[in-house]
Amino acid sequence: MVLSLSPHDDAQRDELLALFDRADAYALWRDTATALQAELPTLGETEARRRGRAVAEALQALRRIDYYPGAAAEQAQSTMDALRQALDARFSRGEPQAQLDHGIERLDMRKFQGKRWATRARPWVDRLACAWLIRRFIDSQARFVWLAVATGAPTTPRGALGFDFDGARFTHVGSRVTFEVLIAAFGLEADARLQRIASAVHYLDAGGIPVPEAAGLESVLGGLRELHADDDALAAAAAAVFDALYAAPSPSTGTET
Repeated sequence: MVLSLSPHDDAQRDELLALFDRADAYALWRDTATALQAELPTLGETEARRRGRAVAEALQALRRIDYYPGAAAEQAQSTMDALRQALDARFSRGEPQAQLDHGIERLDMRKFQGKRWATRARPWVDRLACAWLIRRFIDSQARFVWLAVATGAPTTPRGALGFDFDGARFTHVGSRVTFEVLIAAFGLEADARLQRIASAVHYLDAGGIPVPEAAGLESVLGGLRELHADDDALAAAAAAVFDALYAAPSPSTGTET
């Protein structure tokens, strides 16, 4: 017999879904996956492939009991895809790589130097992280254009590269937020410290797997927004925060990753 029930309202529905929330389990799984990716340069192929299979099987087992999958499940799948790609890059060099379904094109960083980068004004976590990533790792001479948003998505100025808005050159793809898309597009996935920051940015921007750094990062960036009415000044102040977060030891090991 099947008994069909409907919640009285959204609050009751959310209360029910919370009973089946697997975000903490996905967080533990992600820690194992990212630790393996960080260790790949020191592992032999047999051991790396064996541990990779174990990580994949653990994710499959978790998804079998995740009856109401959401953002955390999507984020975990993206992490698994990135791990598989890292394994192939480490041990199958020269072999044709299957295009992942996130559809992110790998770009030549040398062609993106001295550019104007445009995004929505009054940037928040994802856009602030992107601005830092662009200037720190992609285009050290980047200039930023802050677009006013009245109604709908803004239009990218002629000659500029848009990011983090509908129709921009770089924006959300699948379950990945713009910061993660830029990391993938410019081949920065192997940097474990960037991936740690990406986990916090993803959680604050789109939900999913919680991370310890997220609450502190949100509070500090919120305070900077109150202090700086000028977006260039805000981006510069936020960059110092991301520099510090990038330099900080890994909370799981107490040492730099």
